[in-house]
Amino acid sequence: MIDQYNRKISYLRLSVTERCQLRCTYCRAGEDLCPKEDELSAEKMIEIVCACSELGIDRVRLTGGEPLLRRDLDQIIKGIRAIPAIKDISLTTNAQDLAAQAAKLKTAGLDRVNVSLDSLDKEKFKLLTGGDVEKVLEGIKAAISCGLLPVKLNAVLVKGVNDNEIGDFIALAKDRPIDIRFIEYMEIGVNPMAAAKRVSSDLILSQFPQLVKIPPRYFGQPSSDYQIPGYKGRIGLISPISHQFCGDCNRIRIMSDGTLRPCLGRSDEVDLLPAIKTGYESLKETIRKAIYRKPCGHEFGKMRLERGMSHIGG
Repeated sequence: MIDQYNRKISYLRLSVTERCQLRCTYCRAGEDLCPKEDELSAEKMIEIVCACSELGIDRVRLTGGEPLLRRDLDQIIKGIRAIPAIKDISLTTNAQDLAAQAAKLKTAGLDRVNVSLDSLDKEKFKLLTGGDVEKVLEGIKAAISCGLLPVKLNAVLVKGVNDNEIGDFIALAKDRPIDIRFIEYMEIGVNPMAAAKRVSSDLILSQFPQLVKIPPRYFGQPSSDYQIPGYKGRIGLISPISHQFCGDCNRIRIMSDGTLRPCLGRSDEVDLLPAIKTGYESLKETIRKAIYRKPCGHEFGKMRLERGMSHIGG
């Protein structure tokens, strides 16, 4: 479907839960979350994706919170996989439980995973997230082993905290089919001082001139991709602040409580629950109108966005 600014919207990010076992400093999942009983059922999520597919959505990313906490996650994946128009299903995870679930999710129909990994240092990772970096590394190995490729590692860079690890992250892509993606710190939820902590993509490129620009994997992807000659993996720079890419944005977000958010960096939202209760055609029409009205661009830096990433979905 084409929105009012002539962008083809083909990508849905669907948050299956706001719950998470970690407490990342830029996210702080666990504060005023959607109660478990108010989360959409697997059946409703599949119905929403089906409606979206009839409007042109052909790629779905499952997010959270932490999606691996949904006990019916494999059923959600199987249901989405059965929708003919859906070409690609991916998952964003903190990977604390990925090693145990990777093979099952691959069998259910998952194509690939993005793993949040903000530090390779055990103590620093614990400080930033409250989690265990060894579990993340085990999960990455399991994902590669069962063919959830390419594995993409997402690192939110924070000035003075983990920006000294950029070279270590890049080194991971030398002998592994891994995409390392550095994400700029954004003013979302608990991050009113994000600008002072932000590491720009331009700084990374100046520090690592050996990075060579390469074509994107697909149109509308948020990252600008680079590679070092001879490396198996890619380096992606996601720069919504320093290099706004709203003109090519092809995505919408739907949260676990049934709220549709056309833009990550805006507070505009549409409640889908009344339409779900009215019927399938009403649901599809509500989504169609929301897609068409997708705003021109984000408002990062102009105002504080109250909902955090754990609410919106990564």
